[in-house]
Amino acid sequence: MTARDPMTIDADHWRRRLATLAEQHHVPGAALGILRLRPDRDDDLVEAAYGLLNTDAGIEATTDSLWQIGSITKVWTATLAMQLVDEGLLDLDVPVAGYLPELRLADADAGKAVTMRHLLTHTSGIDGDVFTDTGRGDDCLAKYVTVLADVRQLHPIGATWSYCNSGFSLAGRVIERITGGTWDAALRERITARLGLTHTVTLPEEALLFRTAAGHVDMNGGQRLTPVWGLPRSAGPAGLICATPGDVLAFARMHMTGGQGLDGTRVLSTAGVAAMAEFQTDVPDKYVLGDSWGLGWTRFDWDGHELIGHDGNMIGQAAYLRVLPQAGLAVVLLTNGGHPRDLYQDLYREIFAAIAQVEMAAPIQPPARPVAADITPYLGTYERASMRIEVLAGGGGPVLRTTDGGPLARITPDPVEEYPMTALEPGLYAVREPGTLTWLPVTFYELPSGEKYLHFAARATPKAGQGPH
Repeated sequence: MTARDPMTIDADHWRRRLATLAEQHHVPGAALGILRLRPDRDDDLVEAAYGLLNTDAGIEATTDSLWQIGSITKVWTATLAMQLVDEGLLDLDVPVAGYLPELRLADADAGKAVTMRHLLTHTSGIDGDVFTDTGRGDDCLAKYVTVLADVRQLHPIGATWSYCNSGFSLAGRVIERITGGTWDAALRERITARLGLTHTVTLPEEALLFRTAAGHVDMNGGQRLTPVWGLPRSAGPAGLICATPGDVLAFARMHMTGGQGLDGTRVLSTAGVAAMAEFQTDVPDKYVLGDSWGLGWTRFDWDGHELIGHDGNMIGQAAYLRVLPQAGLAVVLLTNGGHPRDLYQDLYREIFAAIAQVEMAAPIQPPARPVAADITPYLGTYERASMRIEVLAGGGGPVLRTTDGGPLARITPDPVEEYPMTALEPGLYAVREPGTLTWLPVTFYELPSGEKYLHFAARATPKAGQGPH
């Protein structure tokens, strides 16, 4: 028997930890990938799978199964944009209307001024959760752009940060106009083919050719299949890639090696890779995602160490990618239900401490002693396209009530949720999903011009009755 290299990652240990923690957090199925680059030696790669892809069909999760990686897709779309910058075909600071003269936004001035940099950094102010189904055809993004003419501007361009799926669909259309094909084709030709990825797809008919995960949601005391498998094709550039952990790690590896694939193929310039990870904008809430934003990448500070990454949340599926470039370490977790953020917190804390001796940033927690805070200034209704949020006084303390709207409301088991609010400090509260361990921040703030906002689930939602933006 050959002794195990003491410098390699103990794959069996992490397979056991994935299984134990996934079961503990009621996650039906999960896949884990850990990649560590080692100078002058082969990469250290661990892939593990647990549970079921589909509880009704009893299909076992395997390391070559496909999962919806959700908004991790945005980093791939940003990479496509930066390739076009490399080629001199795209300028991030030229108004998008220069590439799409047909673009019209509800705020005409915003339509003339918004740039690709605004889109890639979530600072455009376009309402970010417009999931209008514009069909399955190759013209779905072109049609989607016309929908934006009626979409409210949540805030002036650059005035604050708000997670924006709509902006990435628009960015995908710019990529289509420049490349002359679909976003899907650009992804295949410019990224997956160059990296030699064989288990990365964007369309459901492609995913059907593989073992593919189905999402699950809490319903009637257990995990049930989601009523629909995925979002409309128009959301492609924002979140419709399906892949294995291995393929996601190959993409992350390219970013850790200055833009080159495993065989040396150049995918992105070294300058483009660096630009994507550089600071672009701050975020009002530094707890739910990262500390700041790059071009596509989320940026994190863990124990004084800089990481990049991204989360992905689809219908009943969730994904987490974290990259520590200085250690050549990338970790991806793909899940299909239960309490995935609790699993992510526990598992990644162990992995990064054991492999890189890096302490993961502590999640937000209520203080040991209650904080006296007056909810009165924040009472009222806050609204955007897909969500109405009400802040209520409540008999036993303040309550946050959320009501899903638009297409998502029709596929959500319960579109109305209520959360007791716990004060952390004036203007900052925390809430928690029933049965979960992870707390989520609720941040109240004002723009310099005086408009009041609530920041929740990474979205800036303006208080109703303040007038157009």
